[in-house]
Amino acid sequence: MADQAPLSRLDLNLLVALDALLTERSVTRAAEQLHLSQPALSASLARLRIHFNDQILARQGNSYELTPLASRLAEHTAAAMDANRRVFESQATWNPRESTREFTIYGSDYAFATLGARTSALAAERAPGVRFRFVQHNPQIVEDAVNRLRSADGLIIPHGFLTDLPYQDIRTDSWVVVVASDNAAVGDTVTMDNARELPWVFTYSSRSAFTSATRQLQQLGIEPRVQAVVEGFLALPSFIAGSNRLGLLQRGLATLAERTEGVRVLDPPFEATPITEALWWHPVHQRDPEHQWMRALFVEAGKSLSASAP
Repeated sequence: MADQAPLSRLDLNLLVALDALLTERSVTRAAEQLHLSQPALSASLARLRIHFNDQILARQGNSYELTPLASRLAEHTAAAMDANRRVFESQATWNPRESTREFTIYGSDYAFATLGARTSALAAERAPGVRFRFVQHNPQIVEDAVNRLRSADGLIIPHGFLTDLPYQDIRTDSWVVVVASDNAAVGDTVTMDNARELPWVFTYSSRSAFTSATRQLQQLGIEPRVQAVVEGFLALPSFIAGSNRLGLLQRGLATLAERTEGVRVLDPPFEATPITEALWWHPVHQRDPEHQWMRALFVEAGKSLSASAP
């Protein structure tokens, strides 16, 4: 192919810059990710624009959007980055005990306090050099999961938010209601009247961020009176103590919730649909042996948690 530029004449550092720009869609954030100055990355973007004869990032109001060409490049760039990593990280034999890989996992504080903690403990026993970086997700990360997972190793989230990505079911959990110990309106059980009349604390509350149990309440004809919204699960009991509020929490966090002074945990007044947590990843990781090992570790952690659940 005489009309193609040989690799020796291409600056492969531009591939790294392009991957960061496509992932972050921001020169500032991409520069932070790569630990470069913003002018240095702006210079790389300028070279990329000349090379492709395309803007790559096009300003839309106060943010940037990928151009049509950049959207097409995203998949090729991810594959190229993965191929480069495979080349330079490949070993004659791979031994978990000798690996120093860092896995980046998105998820909720619930996922980290249960599955993340158990997986990390298993890894520490078998691969002491391996490190996990657990990053709290948000609606923006979930909505942009396909793009985000090109540069991360996984996202732990229940079904109902993602499609068209590989996944592995990890663990199924049920729901409990957290109430204050001195809440005189609630007896030994929570009733549907309690659910209808008492105020609630919700964990996440938007069109793209919700829990299956709170959505189920609405499907049962109850429009909860929400007094507070918490972007996480572990803080919820603190918003319940000393109040007449109710809150829904995964049963896997019940023991932690009961450590908060002034709360108790009861069964919900309806057959709450169980929650199945799954680990999702980008297809570029599918055949990576270290990634496969990591996924198996999460599956083992999920089974261990299920076996020890009350």
